[in-house]
Formats: sequence, structure tokens, C-alpha cells
Amino acid sequence: MGAMTSILLGLALTSLVTHTLVRLFGRRTFLLLAAVMAGAFAFLLVVAVQTFHGEIVTESFEWIPQLGLTLSFRLDAISALFALLVTGAGALILLYCTYYFEEGEGGLARFAAVFMGFAVAMLGLVLADDIYLLFIFWEGTTILSFLLIGHVTKLRTANAAALQALMVTTLGGLAMLVGFVLLAQATGTSLLSEIVANPPGGVLGTVAVYLVLAGALSKSAIFPFHLWLPGAMAAPTPVSAYLHAAAMVKAGIYLIARIGPGFGDTPGYRETLVILGAITMLNGGIRALKQFDIKLIVAHGTVSQLGLLVMVFGLADPRAAFAGLALLFAHAVAKAPLFLAVGVIDHATGTRDLRKLSGLGRKMPVLFVVTTLAAASMAGLPPLAGFVAKESAFTEFLAIGADRPLALIAFGVAVVGSILTVAYMGRFVWGAFAPKPDTAACAVVHSPGRAILIAPVVFVALALSGGLFAGVADPWLQTAIEQMAGGGASTHSAEHLALWHGLTPALGASAVVILLGAALAYVSSRTTAVFRTVQERFSASHIYWLFTQWVDLIAVRLTSLTQRGSLPFYLAVILIVVVVSLGGSVLTMDVWPDTFELVSSPVQIPIALVMILAAIFSLRARTRFQSVVLVGVTGYGMAALFAMHGAPDLALTQALVETVTLIAFVLVIRRLPQRLGRASTRRVRWVRLVIGGAVGLTIGAIAIVALGARIADPISLELPALAYNGGHGSNVVNVMLVDIRGWDTMGELSVILAAATGVASLVFLNTREDNRPKLTRSAARTQAREHLLRVVDPNDPMRRISWLLAGRHLDPARRSIMLEVVVRLLFHALIILSIFLLLSGHNAPGGGFAGGLVAGLALVARYLAGGRYELGATVPLDAGRILGAGLALAVTMAFVPMFFGQSALASAWVDVDLGVFGTLPLVTSTLFDIGVYLVVFGLILDVLRSLGAEIDEHEEDDATETTGVDVASDGAISDDTAKVRNR
Repeated sequence: MGAMTSILLGLALTSLVTHTLVRLFGRRTFLLLAAVMAGAFAFLLVVAVQTFHGEIVTESFEWIPQLGLTLSFRLDAISALFALLVTGAGALILLYCTYYFEEGEGGLARFAAVFMGFAVAMLGLVLADDIYLLFIFWEGTTILSFLLIGHVTKLRTANAAALQALMVTTLGGLAMLVGFVLLAQATGTSLLSEIVANPPGGVLGTVAVYLVLAGALSKSAIFPFHLWLPGAMAAPTPVSAYLHAAAMVKAGIYLIARIGPGFGDTPGYRETLVILGAITMLNGGIRALKQFDIKLIVAHGTVSQLGLLVMVFGLADPRAAFAGLALLFAHAVAKAPLFLAVGVIDHATGTRDLRKLSGLGRKMPVLFVVTTLAAASMAGLPPLAGFVAKESAFTEFLAIGADRPLALIAFGVAVVGSILTVAYMGRFVWGAFAPKPDTAACAVVHSPGRAILIAPVVFVALALSGGLFAGVADPWLQTAIEQMAGGGASTHSAEHLALWHGLTPALGASAVVILLGAALAYVSSRTTAVFRTVQERFSASHIYWLFTQWVDLIAVRLTSLTQRGSLPFYLAVILIVVVVSLGGSVLTMDVWPDTFELVSSPVQIPIALVMILAAIFSLRARTRFQSVVLVGVTGYGMAALFAMHGAPDLALTQALVETVTLIAFVLVIRRLPQRLGRASTRRVRWVRLVIGGAVGLTIGAIAIVALGARIADPISLELPALAYNGGHGSNVVNVMLVDIRGWDTMGELSVILAAATGVASLVFLNTREDNRPKLTRSAARTQAREHLLRVVDPNDPMRRISWLLAGRHLDPARRSIMLEVVVRLLFHALIILSIFLLLSGHNAPGGGFAGGLVAGLALVARYLAGGRYELGATVPLDAGRILGAGLALAVTMAFVPMFFGQSALASAWVDVDLGVFGTLPLVTSTLFDIGVYLVVFGLILDVLRSLGAEIDEHEEDDATETTGVDVASDGAISDDTAKVRNR
């Protein structure tokens, strides 16, 4: 396992246990998480040293070989720089979280786990070389950022902002996925490095790259997708500092930087990015000057700087990319401490409104100095990293402008945008710390302590050292540019980073920016509106909410048209679509067989007649019970047909399923009127007759066509040999379920769990858990012993009601001693039969599914005889635990072979010689089958407790409210009421 894979796996495992650790140790866990992230940073730094000398580290693991997909990671200079940013900033912000959050704060464990998960997704994104793997990590950051932004679940603004961010970035991500698919199809590879090295041309390549840009621009909040980022400031401050300054919004910038060298010459590529970046930079800067919330000033400033980065990288020139990397890291180390400082101010004063903040600089001098230095770097003042990076950008814009006039336009916009940057940073520092004559000095109501300033101080120290010692990082960035350009950067040498280049045009531009920006900052330093505000209806946020309102309105009207609450209407629409689509295909295509055989056995005729008559009479039934029984007859007829045609496994399963279904229907119709609703009109009956007849003819025609369409030997002829050689079983059906197509079975088990959850949610009022008192094992054994002694004691007055454990809860008027005796005798036999079917199913009819159904029928018998108390006494375990244990066992047995170098679901077996009793085959897939058994058993138990026991309890409550008598379930009476009657 390589270094990158080890780091990702280690951080992923840490994120999985973070929730538990925070619940155990509280906010101190953030210190451990910060140490883990710092360790990942150090490990990456050691590995990255070789990349800064021109080497490239790659790791690849087969993922889906049939589709040519691999887990491919690539560490070159640029991905190493981004990876160091993700882990380094993550470590500092996790340290900040230790002192930012209060001990015992709600949702802290969830926040920490999601934060770590986001860091893993972001690190995987910058390391992934396979575009599909990159997309998975990309969408992972989208989902996890949604959870982080909406961390305060009770805050409506946070929920709305999280949903807005999710919708905008997901829309862009889906467009990007389509672009990735087109690029992979056009180039024959899914590796991003190879796609960029050999980009496809023509219309296909152009469309693909613009789709990819849609995802990148939406992630980095570039116009017209810029609306989501300011709203996302509803998130906690560490989220804003990490996701929206150092990590998530940089994902789009990273992707643009990656594809620029290969697709820069695509028609309109440079123009699109420069124009959109220019609009974003100017719009963000102007909006930042209008804000009174200091966090929103920083947020809109982030949007503005992202626009500058897109302009720089959008030129798709190695020299501009060099300046872009310098700008990107200067922005991260300056913007992150600004957000962190806002969090400290908010905690200390309880407000972020600059109209209420006054004189805070004197009360918190260290924070004031740190924040001022960060703002100065953001504004591009010497000797900080922001000044060096912005000078580099100005220099490269002017150098590239000699060949591309577009760069001169970008230079002009960058100068104007930088003036705005100086102005809103000045407004931010003045608003947060300066004393205001018309505002009373704000009080520090909650001192956060000095330790919370460690992370901002480290960030600012990096910003300061990045300016003073810019030459140290210069070789790293030069190497990154050479690798991005495929070694061609040497012909377009970028200006080296340095604090002083002499008297240059770039220095003159910087001086103009600082002077005009300072003047504008002075003008904007007031507590009234700085500029005239554009009406809200023209903003992008209003357009977004207007669009979503239209979507909601259309959805409501469409729903009212189609979702009428009428089951016959829904069925009619579904069946008409089936007839039109499938029937039309059969009629218009030449697919009819030349010959076909209607009957293959004389016995089929009476069975078919019985099924047809049952279906017809079900239409004439007047009660629900008659209709259910007649429909069940058609199912049993199908089981008979299976048994006649050499499919005993299917016949057994069909009969058991039909029985369980019939019982479920009976449990449901108890709460419905006994008789069916009033008769339909003649017109409705004719419409239903036409639809039913059309569906019958369509399905019949499809069956004939499907059976006659086979012109080659079916693959099923090879299944017996495959089942025995690969799964060591003679029962082809069972081996297929637990081995050959075990993935399908796991999917079906998941569907069963979802169905059980859905049924329970419709019935249970508060919780689906069975909260009735449970017996301990020793108490259950004692009760069973006493129960048997009473049965054989002729002098025991309770003998006549002791055939079942819960017999004393039954109303004597509604009891059946014969049923109790039969159930008592058959229950254990059915359980043994179910275990026999489970263990013998690998070589004979049966299996986990059939065995679970038989065990479930044993429970049904126990419930019918003794009611819900008997059901609880029979199985004191929670149904959800049984369902979960079954699925967990099945999934575990599917993955265990992979730890032994085998493919998933691979079987191993051993034949145990039992002497005169023969040979006992032990196959690992039997454990998978046990999981199936538990899931089916748990499903039936859940259905009995929801549709049976819970409905019984509802009826009991209704009867108690109506009569005032404490009526027990199943028509039984409580112990106290029984004593009164006996008296």
C-alpha cells in the first residue's frame, strides 16, 4: 500500500471513529484530530519533497476491471501543494475548534465526524488521477459541506443556505460528470493526466470541457453561481475558514488549473473564464463594501478573490498559472485567519454588526494585530505574501499582454478589483476594532482565552514569512508549473517570487492600488450605507429563490393533477403506460415466433381454469376477505405449475410467499370495512374491463414473444456445472442466490429492510421498538418450567389456559384450546423444519429464504393462537436487531473472501466424513444463507408486530376510550377485569 493510499485510509478510519471519540472525550478530541491531521501533513511533506525535485508519484489499484476503472492517485508538485494546504489548514482549524466550541455543545460529535470526512474527501479529490474517482470525492465534498453548513439544524437560515449550496454545486457536478464521460469516451482513458496530455479536439472536446467548467465554476462560486457562498456563512466559523477559504472553493480552482494546459486553446475557453472571473471579482468587491456584518464582508471578499484566481488560471498560460499558485496560497493563509478572527469576535461580543462594535482593538490587542496583518496581506501590502503574489500577477498579466490582449483586460480588472480589496479590508478592520464616536464601546462578555489565537497566529506567520522569504517557495512553484505544462514552461519563464524587483510597472500598479484603495477605505469607514444598494429583485439570490418557487408551484399543480389519492387512478395510469409502451413495441416490431406451444401438459388445463375462475370471481367478490382468498388461489396455482415443471424450489418459495402474503392481507383488512365499497358505474366498469383485458393480452403476447425469441442454447444449461464446481451445491437456485448472484441478493435484502421500515413507520405512533417488559433468560427458563408443571398438574385451576405462555392474557370467550394445542405441538416442528430447509438448501429444495418463511409461519401460528403477548414471549428480541444482524452477516460473508485474495462472495468448502451417516458438506455460503434466513424471519416478526400487535394495541386503546373498560389485546381482558368477571 502506497503513501497516498495509507494517508487517505488512515484519515478515513479516523473519521469513522470520531463521532464515538467526541461523545466520550468531548471537545478535547479536537486536539487528537488536529494531531492526526498534522501527522498527515508531515507524512505528505516527506513524500512531496521528491515531487518538488521533478518526480511524480503514482499509485493504482484495480477497481472495476471489466469497465477499465482503477483507483488511481497521482502526486506531482501541484497536487502536493494542494494536499499540503488541505491537511495543514485542516490541522490548524481543528486546533481552533478545541477552543471555539463549548463543552457539551449539541451536535458536536456529528460536526467533528463530518468535518474529518470532508477533509478526507477534499484530500482524495486533489490526489485522484482517475476522473471518476475524482468525481466521487467531488460529490463527497458537496454532500459533506451541505451537512457542515446546516450544522445548526434549528436555524432556518442555515438549512436554507445548506440546501442552496447543495443544489447549485450538485447541478454543476452532474454537468461535470457528463463532461468527464465524454472526455473518457473520446480519449479512451479515464486518467486526468493522460486526458490533459492528449486532449480531444472538435465539437466533442469543446462540449466536454465546458461541461467540466460548469462544475468547477459552480464549486468555486463564480458568476452566475456565486450566490451560494455568502449564504453559506450561516455555518460555524471553522466551516467558513476551511471550506470557503482554504479547501472546498479551491476545488474548482484546482480543476481549472489542471485542465488549462490541455484545453486552453479550446474556442472561447480563455475569454469565458476571464469574463466570468472579472464579473465575479468586481461584483464581490462592490458587495463587500455594502455589508455591515463583518463576516459577510470577508465572505464577499472571498467571492471577489476567487474571481481573480479564475481570471489568472483562465489565461491558460504557464506564467499566469505560476502567479495563480502564489495568489491561491497567499489568499488561503490570509483569508482563513480573518474568518477565525470573526469567530473570536462573535464569541466575545455576541455580535458581528460593525455598527455595534466599537473600541475592541484596545480590549483585544493581540487579536487586533493578527487580524490587521491578515487583512494587510489580503489587501496586498508589503512585506506580506499577498503583496508578493499580487505583484507577480500584475507582472505576468503585463508580460502575457504582449501576446494576448485579453491579459491586459484582466490586468485592468485586477487593478480595479484590488482597489476594492484594499477598501473593504480597511472597512473590515475599522468596523471590527476601531472606536466609533457614535457607538458605545462594546463589552467583552465572553473571553475565549488566548489559546484560541494559536491557529490565526500561525496563519499570519505564514503570510508574513511568505513575503519575507518568498524565494524559498519559488522553486516549488516553478516545478509545479513545469509539470503542469508538460515540461514546456521553460520557454515561457515566469517571474521569480521576490519581495523586491526594483521599480517596475507592477510596483507602480501596486502603489496606485494601495493609495486609491486607502482613500476608498476612508470614504467607506462609516456606519451608514456606502453605496446605493441595488434592488434585491435584481440579485442572483432573488432569481434563485424565484426559480425554486416556480418549481415548487409547478410541482404542486402537477401533483394535484396526478396524485389524487385514488389507487384505481394510479393503477390505471401505470397499466395504460405498460400497454402503450410494451404493447406498441410488440405490434410494430416483427418479433412473433413462427410456431408456439400453448399447452405442454394436460394437467396445465385444469390448473389454468381454476386460476382463471378465481381471478374472475375475485372481481365479483363482495367482501375483502373473499377477494384476498381468491387472489391467493391464483398464486397457489402458479406454485403448482412450478412444481409440475421441475422447479420444486420455486414452487416451495411461491407457496410460502403466497401464504405469508395472505396472512399480511388479513392482518391489514381487519381495520378496513368488511364489505367492499359501493359498486362502480357502468362506464367505470367498462373502462376497467378494457384496461384489464389490454394488460392481459399485452403480457400474454410478451410471454409468447419472449419464449419464442430464443434461438440459441440458454446459458442456464451451464448453471448446474457452474453451481457445483464454483459453489459446491446441487441446488442451482440456492447457489445462485448466495453465490453466483449474491450481490443481487444483498440488494434484495436491503429492499426488505426498507419495506419493513416503511410498514412500521405507517403503523407505530412513537417508536417501532418493542418497549414491553422483556424476560431475562433465567426468568424465561423458570416460567417455562412452571408452565410445563401446570400442564401436567390436574389440580391446577389455571391448567386449562396454560397451553401457551401468554394464555392468561386471553379472553376465555375468544379462546380455542384446540388451536392452542395444535400450535403447541407444531411450533417446534416448524422451527426444526425451517432449520432443515436452511441447511439442506444448498443441495436440495430449500435455502435461507424458504427456511425463514417457514420459521415466520411458526410465529404467525403462535400469534394467531396467543395474540401479541404470546408473540412477545416467543421472541423477546427486537425485530430491527434481527434484520440488522442478518444483513450484517450477509455483507460480512460477501467481503471476507477478499481478505484471502479471492473475489467477493467466493465460496470455500470442506466435506466432513460422518461414517455410516454419509458426508456432510460445509460451505461458507451457508453463512450468507443464514443472513438471508434472519432477514426474512425478522421481516415477518416486524410485520406481525406492526400489522398485528400494534394494531391490536390501537384497537384496545379505541375500545378503552369508547367503553371505559380496560380491554387487553386480541379481544382479551386485563387481569383485573378478569378477576371482576370471575367474582
